[in-house]
Amino acid sequence: MIVKLQLCAPRPVVAGLFLAFPAIFPSTATLVEKHTKERRRKVGLDGALRAADAVAIEARGATIGSIGLAVFAAMMWLALPHVRAVLGFLLAGLAWLVLSVAVWEIRRLLR
Repeated sequence: MIVKLQLCAPRPVVAGLFLAFPAIFPSTATLVEKHTKERRRKVGLDGALRAADAVAIEARGATIGSIGLAVFAAMMWLALPHVRAVLGFLLAGLAWLVLSVAVWEIRRLLR
């Protein structure tokens, strides 16, 4: 009896969800800071503090959105074996939206 050993690459469970984020967020934060400073400078103000606040708000939103994206991925992973892809996508998208908005509002109320 010959036993054939087949090696295969591990299948991706979470494929590429966060690959682009590290490259995109720093450039987005830089642009937000630059545009905020320019707007404040046009009216004769310094704008450095306002720009830092604007970037901090962007970072908070990106963090909350990333948490929502992780919930989206988990929902898709749980739903796809049991429901059609379209329904799984809608359920996961709704979970992402509800969680992200709820966390943002809770954060705002606790401030």
